[in-house]
Amino acid sequence: MDKSLLVRILGFPVLLLHGDLLVLDRWRWLRRHLPRRTGKDLLLDVGCGNGAFSIGAARLGYLALGLSWDQRNQQVASDRAHMCHAPGASFEIQDIRFLAERRDLRQKFHVAICLEAIEHVLDDRRLMQAMAECLQPGGRLLLTAPFLNYRAISPSDNGPFSDVEDGWHVRRGYSSAMLIELCQHAGLITEEISYCGGFLSQKMTWAFRLLSRNHPLLVWGLTLPLRLLPPLLDPLLGRLTGWPPFSIGLVAYKPRFSTDKQPHKIKTSRVGI
Repeated sequence: MDKSLLVRILGFPVLLLHGDLLVLDRWRWLRRHLPRRTGKDLLLDVGCGNGAFSIGAARLGYLALGLSWDQRNQQVASDRAHMCHAPGASFEIQDIRFLAERRDLRQKFHVAICLEAIEHVLDDRRLMQAMAECLQPGGRLLLTAPFLNYRAISPSDNGPFSDVEDGWHVRRGYSSAMLIELCQHAGLITEEISYCGGFLSQKMTWAFRLLSRNHPLLVWGLTLPLRLLPPLLDPLLGRLTGWPPFSIGLVAYKPRFSTDKQPHKIKTSRVGI
């Protein structure tokens, strides 16, 4: 069944529950860390993919702008925003590698989000700097990326990783030190490092990838009822098994005042695995 038809019938949840099982984990992480709105806050979604997170943020009251290079995806995302009653979501075609050239977006946004996109970009330092420049002083960046020490869900997760930007990952992932380093170069203060995508989510994703090669719709139907289990069981299973999370999450703050000082302590958490 066409995904957009499902969205038309069932609404926004389809965008979180159709396909990649880790999308729901990322949305739960994002929703937990989105700042409380103080009005018509502007949000920039850098590398918005199918637009699910832009639409979700708009449903929470943000005015969300999603950026992606793919013209067809952006049109589909715009159509789905209408289906999901999210008029605050809009989409533009923009190669995020050249975000620094968008002077019209500088210091415009209260929040920028970048979920599972930065690992596709060779010059991640330049992208981080560009996202920081898009934030107003006092704004926040919420970012997720593959965790450097994840265990591969399927063999392709172990590489080889591309040395050109061809749509695949150009690096395995990030550690907390790597994200803090990027923030320091961009003039951002790291507020929190946390994780998402736990043991059960990863094992269900492995089964989904394996079985969907032949019967994707059937596999989606079979796994749909099980998608309620990871949010309930993964925190416990993570502690019992010691299984590493698949994604690392960053919350960073753009200082209101010019300063060279950085905090000595960074909050880290495994909540949400």
